Amino acid sequence: MALGWGMISTGGHPDNNIAPAMKAARDGELVAVYSRDQGRGDAFAEKHGAKAAYDSVDALLADSRVDAVFVSSPNHLHAQHGLLSAAAGKHVLMEKPMTTTLEDAVALVNGCRNGGVKLGMGFMMRHHMGHVQARNVIQKGALGRVTLAQVQGGSGVRGQGTPPPRTGLRAWWEDPTSMGGASSMMGTGVHLVDLLRFVLGQEVTEVTAITDGQTDAHPLEQLVAMALRFQDGTIATMCCGRVLPDNRNDLTVYGINGRITGQATIGGALQGKLEVVSETDNHTKVYPHHRHAVFTAMLEEFQQAIEEDRDPSASGIDGLRVVEITLAMIESARYGRTVKISSVEV
Repeated sequence: MALGWGMISTGGHPDNNIAPAMKAARDGELVAVYSRDQGRGDAFAEKHGAKAAYDSVDALLADSRVDAVFVSSPNHLHAQHGLLSAAAGKHVLMEKPMTTTLEDAVALVNGCRNGGVKLGMGFMMRHHMGHVQARNVIQKGALGRVTLAQVQGGSGVRGQGTPPPRTGLRAWWEDPTSMGGASSMMGTGVHLVDLLRFVLGQEVTEVTAITDGQTDAHPLEQLVAMALRFQDGTIATMCCGRVLPDNRNDLTVYGINGRITGQATIGGALQGKLEVVSETDNHTKVYPHHRHAVFTAMLEEFQQAIEEDRDPSASGIDGLRVVEITLAMIESARYGRTVKISSVEV
């Protein structure tokens, strides 16, 4: 029997990526959607084949056909909508960031655990086959001891010094409270630091960040450069931003015996190529462009986690760890210091 999905938000990401991926995914279907505007919700439901549209979150959660929800509301509402969903007995797949505060992240993990529902994160870059292969190569030891990892993701327009402010339904992106104190980090950086954690199989222990924001005059950054240290001593760098025209969205991992490079694999699509150069493993794999493949894989893996009663690949704990890293990045950029991370146990 197909898993019934509910969608909290009918914005651009659900419209362009998640709803089409739900249609493509095996054993799942979009049942109901929530929008603050009933007309917009009705139009979204008709476009994507949902059976119902609601202008109340409670009404969506009361629909017995909904087994799981994808939450893509404004950042500061993630915890509220996730906890309501868990209390209603619905599994939760949360768009990044999981929450905007550490307290909310812990509450959401505990709320889903106590409610007996699965909590997953929409970290779709974990589901790019090249990134899965990179993780496998590292775990097999083909690179030897890993020394450095570098990842960069961004976008921009030539000649445009500052991106224009988002307006209308996306105006909340310009509000520091709604965003959670960061912009490019929340939009792209959270994906990249989670990808580093996934590929390296390690947790971050300290962060140093430089941004063009996190000040009273410019509270939200458009460019982030971070240095991260992992548990085993591996050093990593992460750069992201909206002022990077012609950006190379690449991932590279160096070890004492070789290198892995994902060329143009960073983003929301299956694309680019993976190159492995080492003493024992040398190969290149090209990935033809497929816009929705990583999102479809993400949804199918979450559905499988529910069926098998296990944690999804990107779990609530992964979301919590990325919240910790994000808050450390904000503190580091604001005060100009390295911030050590002590992971909260839940």
